[in-house]
Amino acid sequence: MRIRRAVTTLALATTLTAGAAASMATAAPAVSASPSAAPTVQEILGHLPDDVVAGALVRQDGVSVTAGPVTADAYFRIGSVTKVFTNTVILQLVAEHRIDLNAPARKYVPDVLPQAYGHVTVRQLLDHTSGLPKPARTPDPADGPGWQLESVSPADLLHESFAAAAPPAHRREQQYNGLNSLVLGLIVEKVTGHSFTTELERRIIRPLEMSHTSLPAADDPAIPSPHAEVYLDGQDVTEQSPYPWAEGGMISTAADLDRFLTALFQGRLLPPAQQSLVFKVPNVSNAADNTNCAGKDACYSVGGLMRYQLPNGQYAWGKTGSRPGWDNGIFATRDLRHRVVYSLNPTGTGNDLPYIKALVNAGLAG
Repeated sequence: MRIRRAVTTLALATTLTAGAAASMATAAPAVSASPSAAPTVQEILGHLPDDVVAGALVRQDGVSVTAGPVTADAYFRIGSVTKVFTNTVILQLVAEHRIDLNAPARKYVPDVLPQAYGHVTVRQLLDHTSGLPKPARTPDPADGPGWQLESVSPADLLHESFAAAAPPAHRREQQYNGLNSLVLGLIVEKVTGHSFTTELERRIIRPLEMSHTSLPAADDPAIPSPHAEVYLDGQDVTEQSPYPWAEGGMISTAADLDRFLTALFQGRLLPPAQQSLVFKVPNVSNAADNTNCAGKDACYSVGGLMRYQLPNGQYAWGKTGSRPGWDNGIFATRDLRHRVVYSLNPTGTGNDLPYIKALVNAGLAG
């Protein structure tokens, strides 16, 4: 059962600061003037649930805490955190000399990318400098009841996106785009002769014993229990199509994501040459309408991680991800001194971005 407890949020709002920007990177700092007065994860969760966040699960340095009707072992839809898994599989294939990082992506999937995008390399798909068009429309509440169960195949979404696009601009800049991950997933299938799910399980999920992590088929709307019941505009959307696939279709738990994050940062999934690319951000500008990165410089790495500056000036690395009813993320300092995995259940009545920023800052403090 979902609970919307209308608690007094003045203290929390004051802590988080009033007003949030359009992205995590540009949101107002969630700390007070004195670093020692910055809220802890427990203090932030102590104000939840409220009208904006119905439930929260945070795993800080291996210890999970919750707020609202969410259990520490809850499953959730991880959304675009999936992209880091996808990039890792690609980099493993690069290490095996089955994919050339600097080869045109069209070499592997000529039926997917139009000739106009023949210049786009695999590396550019990985670091979001490909210049692919914006994704075409996908199912949303405007489609009426049951919209969350509708799906679109990767091939169809790519075809529709390219069909509606203007000729590509040959600018070298970073523009975050989920289409990149769909193409990468199709490249994995073409190169290996196996489904992307099979390769994901063989290369990452089983070796790391992530027994609570999966990539369901697009026609499987279920999510294992326990899980939060999530709503959007008053409609239960807990069951929904995971059609975003290699771009955002995975289901996992905080403990499993913590295990993946740790293994990735420790270099247990990639040899040294490819491991160095996990944190390699291209030296290009941030696209003018790309709100995912702060300032004028790119922030996404070849490994699919976001470089995020903490209040103390140091950098952390991670990835955010959302699906209807869930806002999630994984972040850590590069030395793994601190790491945080979070999953929030937004009610849809307000912006939960200040909560996210506060939790990441608090989780990585010290």
